Amino acid sequence: MSQPPSQPPQGGFGAPQDQPSTGGAGASPDPRSQGGFGPPQGTPQGAPQGAPQDPRPQGTPPPPAQPPQAPAPQNTPPPQPGYGYPQQPGPYTQQGPYGQPQQPGPYGQPGPYGYPQQPGYGYPAQTPYPGAPGAPGAPGVPQPGGSGGGSKNPFKGKPALVVAAAVAGLLVVGGTVWAVTGGGGDKKPVARHSPSAGPSVSASASDAPVNPGDGSGDGGQENDDLNAGRKPGEAKVLWYKTAPDAPGSGADAPGMWITGKTAVKAAYKQLFAFDVGDGKPTWPALTFPQKICAATPQKTADDKIVIAYYSGSTSSAKCNQLQEIDLNTGAKGWSGKVADGTLFDSTISVDLSITGKTLTVGRSMSGTGYDVGSGRKLWDKRKYGAGCYPAGFAGGPKLLAVSACGAGTDTEHDEVQELDPATGKARWTTKIPKGWRVAHAYSVDPVVLSLTNDAQKKTNITALKADGTMRSQLKSDDGFAPECGFAILDRDLTGCFGTASDAGTLYLPTEAKSGPNAIVAFDLATGKEKWRVKSPADAAMLPMRTDGTHLIAYVEASYDGGGRVVSIPTGGGSHTPVKLLQNPEGTANIEAGFYSKAVAYVDGRFYISTTRLTGNDQAKEKLMLAYGK
Repeated sequence: MSQPPSQPPQGGFGAPQDQPSTGGAGASPDPRSQGGFGPPQGTPQGAPQGAPQDPRPQGTPPPPAQPPQAPAPQNTPPPQPGYGYPQQPGPYTQQGPYGQPQQPGPYGQPGPYGYPQQPGYGYPAQTPYPGAPGAPGAPGVPQPGGSGGGSKNPFKGKPALVVAAAVAGLLVVGGTVWAVTGGGGDKKPVARHSPSAGPSVSASASDAPVNPGDGSGDGGQENDDLNAGRKPGEAKVLWYKTAPDAPGSGADAPGMWITGKTAVKAAYKQLFAFDVGDGKPTWPALTFPQKICAATPQKTADDKIVIAYYSGSTSSAKCNQLQEIDLNTGAKGWSGKVADGTLFDSTISVDLSITGKTLTVGRSMSGTGYDVGSGRKLWDKRKYGAGCYPAGFAGGPKLLAVSACGAGTDTEHDEVQELDPATGKARWTTKIPKGWRVAHAYSVDPVVLSLTNDAQKKTNITALKADGTMRSQLKSDDGFAPECGFAILDRDLTGCFGTASDAGTLYLPTEAKSGPNAIVAFDLATGKEKWRVKSPADAAMLPMRTDGTHLIAYVEASYDGGGRVVSIPTGGGSHTPVKLLQNPEGTANIEAGFYSKAVAYVDGRFYISTTRLTGNDQAKEKLMLAYGK
């Protein structure tokens, strides 16, 4: 693969490239002068980090046929079989140690649905990054044929999200694209508060889904006592919720937020709050005028989130209506409308994230930061440098921006920046060599990126130092299988479930070729494997988070047993999983039915919920399930 001009030597990214010090042209020198979103004009009501989302408004064509019950978004490949089944071929060839060629592995045959596997789901072994010792293009290593090259076609090689944004801007279609707030041109967010157009509070808790699982439901499985026949040592089903009815085209059910007393879940047009212990509503459900299209995965230190919903129900509706919500009380804070940007930079879909006190709203070709507490606009992140358009943002402990640069030129490439969340200015900039694309951020602190090269059908996982220079590249013969969904037209940078990290280690699940899989711990200083531990059951084990001395992992339900939560010591010589919670066998079929899922283990309770509603009228869809002792 040919290297871009001025590629830094020594096999790494090299020092950060020279970039404008502001990190984005067009930012106001005095953020206080910018517009923003204001608080509501009345008394608030009440006194509460790759599944794919479908941002299409109601009335657009339904998704293609899917495997039974599998909730997949529109125009995307059907979901892969679960662990233990042959995987579909990924777009990355099987590599040997540190990138040396091997014979194709046993998983190179076409999958059962005929779709290529998406990046981030069932990776083959690692490929070293261009310039790394032993990598293609390094001294003494044969150069692979074909690098993708430049093109006179302005969209050839350009990330699909930008192409989609352009098509959306011209045709006003309802496709999934990246979207960001913040006013291209002279447009600014428009503060507003309209009780008639904003979310309404349900008159009573009866508007929430039924509360089955204890024999008090409304028939069928929902009326079963899910704890009947529970075996010694198995956890209890604390509560189980079914989903509200969704249209046949499906609907999003993004996010899941747990506070000290409340579990909050979005679904279709509603936001529900359940008591963590018994599942009873802690505040009346909030109903929005249109479908919810985005939500902040993170919550603030004082338990606030921001929801986005559509401006209407037609195919030209925008995902541009924002509402802040208090998770503990259900009170509505500020609300506002996201302004459209320049041509091709629309709000057909947006991406939301929180970093500290800053809400970042991402659009297809720009982004904007707001004070999450007041809705006041702080900064814009727009085109900068040599045609670099911000195309994705990753929030959390740090704020990262990924930009597509030089589209249609011989120097087309991605750039990664860490932004100051208060000002939007770039703290560092790292240029990714031509041909490689940032697909996911497995971690934002420390920064660990999953990179793909479609032309060479390769993948790479790279860790960066605090200044953005290369720290290491993972070296492994394994294929890895975090659940990153099937986003095709946008960069869902933090949309992977099944990865975790601490300051010095990245934890990844291997793909299950036969029998149980394993979790591998990689030293981020060297990229080498430190240790691995096999799943204690004949089911996939996926990292959830670290707590300083232990890795907390979820072992999925299998055909003959419920899932479990385990704790794995990260230090010392022993890494044997210790069971924290064993879910009952009697609900294994319900637990395994959450195909597109979010999970959490908080204060000894395990929560699992769907992130996508299919709109299937033949069966009551699952929304959320909680276990505890």
